[in-house]
Amino acid sequence: MAPRIHKPDPGPEPIRETLARLFTARGWGRRQARLHLERAWSETVGEPYDPHTRVLGLKRGIFEVEVDSAVLVQELTHYHKRRILQTLCDKLPGQTIKELRFKVGKF
Repeated sequence: MAPRIHKPDPGPEPIRETLARLFTARGWGRRQARLHLERAWSETVGEPYDPHTRVLGLKRGIFEVEVDSAVLVQELTHYHKRRILQTLCDKLPGQTIKELRFKVGKF
C-alpha cells in the first residue's frame, strides 16, 4: 500500500465565486439584465408610449418590443425608430443593438 500524502484543504472559496454560482443557478443575472433593458426603454420612449409597449428582449443585436396597437407600431417605426435606436445605444453602452423591431401583441 502506498503511503498517503496529506493535502491541505484549499481554504474558503472567494465570495465572488459563490455569488456568481448563485446568480447563475437562480437566473438573477438574466432578470437583472432584463430590468436594465426595460428601464432604458422606459426612459427612452417616455410616458406616452411606455404603457402601450413591453420589452421582449435583446437577442443577436435585435431589440424587440411588443406594442398593443398596429397604429402605434407604424408611428414608432416611421417617426421615432432612428431616435429610439440611437438613444438605446447611448443608454446601453455594453450592449450591441443593431436593429429595433416592433410586433403587435396583447400583454
